Amino acid sequence: MRIILYIIQKEFLQIFRNKTMLPIIFMVPIVQLLILANAATFEMKNINLSVVDFDNSLRSREIIRRFDASPFYSIVPTEQSVEKAVELVHANKTDAVLIIPQNFEKDFDNSIQPRVQLLVNAINGTSAALTNAYTSSILISYSQNIMLEKIGTNIVKPSSISTQTSYWYNPELKYSHFMVPGILVILVTIIGMFLTALNLVREKEIGTIEQINVTPIKRYQFIIGKLIPFWIIAMFELGFGLLIGKLLFNIPINGSLLLLFSFAGIFLVVALGGGLLISSSSSSQQQVMFVAFFFMIIFILMSGIFTPTESMPNWAKTFNHINPLCYFMKVNRMILLKGARFSDVSDSFISISILAITILTFAIRRYRKTT
Repeated sequence: MRIILYIIQKEFLQIFRNKTMLPIIFMVPIVQLLILANAATFEMKNINLSVVDFDNSLRSREIIRRFDASPFYSIVPTEQSVEKAVELVHANKTDAVLIIPQNFEKDFDNSIQPRVQLLVNAINGTSAALTNAYTSSILISYSQNIMLEKIGTNIVKPSSISTQTSYWYNPELKYSHFMVPGILVILVTIIGMFLTALNLVREKEIGTIEQINVTPIKRYQFIIGKLIPFWIIAMFELGFGLLIGKLLFNIPINGSLLLLFSFAGIFLVVALGGGLLISSSSSSQQQVMFVAFFFMIIFILMSGIFTPTESMPNWAKTFNHINPLCYFMKVNRMILLKGARFSDVSDSFISISILAITILTFAIRRYRKTT
């Protein structure tokens, strides 16, 4: 035990003397949360809209004013030409084009269903769907108001069902509350896997690992002493990230932090085992970076950080059974946002524990202490 403590002490001294590693440990969480939590969002806050008004009537101008008054739309001026408006779409200067045909007001007044055309830039399918939904909502609302004006106030209006919507777990629909827990998962993974692998292979490059190999230190003592410091640092990063998320984004913490850190501790065993496995198979830091980057990109994109895993194809759902980030992403959001208890996430606990035992065992067997 004393040998392991000496190795841990040596590792902490080596980590804090490394000028490259310290900024990664303390600056990465701040930068990631400040930038990604605000930039990585599917919210549509500014839609550039060009309007080609061939009718140029009171009704058409009222519709344009409605879009101009909306905080989600910015009217991009264009000539009275569909071709010119489409050129703006090609140049990414506008997101959608609303075409109001001639006789629009006349059709309205004669109770003929008027028609408008909406051209949407659909390179980003999600943004296109939201743009279409927002625009259609404004047009339908305007049409309903006109119909009520025609009916008049003296006619008894039929009663309608009144609905009241309540949004659970994220009542203000803040996308940052969804993103910040996901970013914390990536942060902990970087510390656990990436830095562990770099630290081990760095000792190979500078030759200090050969000095340790010729000592009577046993393999399990060396591995435990190497991995525990990064386990502690990653747990600290999780707590630090939660504090930043609470102070800057007011993310809800509805569940048990003890349950969250317990799951994170098991997850870090997986991440540390992965880092050990990568480093034992690599001979340089560049090789570690390429291999770690390859696996992390796949795991992150398939973990459900941006899109729900339930909407993925069956083969992707099957793959996610061995994706540790998928389990942590789900559990982190369930505990923080929904206040999930152990019974709600027990399946994920069992799965991540099996992955931890499997990966760490395989990584230890793969590592060879040679003289």
